Amino acid sequence: MPAPKLREILANGEFVVAPGVFEMFSAKIADRMGFKALYMTGYGVSASHLGLADAGLVTYRDMVERARTIAEGTHTPLIADADTGFGGLLNVRETVRGYEAAGVQAIQIEDQEMPKKCGHTPNRRVVALEDAVKRIEVAVEARRSDAFLVVARTDARTGLGLEEAIRRARAFARAGADILFVEAPESEEEFEKIGDALAGEAKLLANMVPTGRSPMLAAETLKRLGFSIAIYPSAGMGAACAALEAAYGWLLAHGSLEGSPVPAFDMQRLHELVGFADVWAFERRHVAPRD
Repeated sequence: MPAPKLREILANGEFVVAPGVFEMFSAKIADRMGFKALYMTGYGVSASHLGLADAGLVTYRDMVERARTIAEGTHTPLIADADTGFGGLLNVRETVRGYEAAGVQAIQIEDQEMPKKCGHTPNRRVVALEDAVKRIEVAVEARRSDAFLVVARTDARTGLGLEEAIRRARAFARAGADILFVEAPESEEEFEKIGDALAGEAKLLANMVPTGRSPMLAAETLKRLGFSIAIYPSAGMGAACAALEAAYGWLLAHGSLEGSPVPAFDMQRLHELVGFADVWAFERRHVAPRD
């Protein structure tokens, strides 16, 4: 069954809660749960694939191949982080084309200098506004279908203030961005100001990171303030890391998993999740049983 289109979901006025996914266990579990979109987090890919900080160290090839794997292995619309576009304007064009061909439905491009940094860490710097706008113009021009959405993110709030961040987001809307993402507002009042200023320009996205720079706001609150999408990049990786640490700690302390209080899938659930039922059905049809 073909995946629903994120553009249509948003056009219908539905609020989108998108959990962060970063590899195929997280993607397949989230895909089954009824979310309207998934969010491929650059932080999560950088950490899970390379074991490195989200500081501009992951490459276009790293990201587009993981986006392709996730998009091909799920049915839920995928929003994918593409950092600054991985280089100059020609790189932005190829990044957009590559993500679209990979099956992504919305690409996130930001206005940071290279190398970029995670949006909830210090010392982020943004490029000049005219350069940031040009990135969005190129991204919009490069896509082959209007169903492929461009998410324009600004990190200006932390270093240059909220008004500059809003000014940049408004310029991104004029450049053709479908979704505006003002990173790291620092209070509910700031989210309200963003909604008041920009809700008529394009759809608005909020980044919900527990213990990050922004307050955690409920979906109903964000919708009331004019937002259409809330992403939760750390929802899966934070829980997974805590569970892994607890499970490994129990094994180290006890020399066994017997009695472990950590919730865990048994092998039957793991087999089902990764598609062994299809493998076994294929073998029954085509592979002669051995004595």
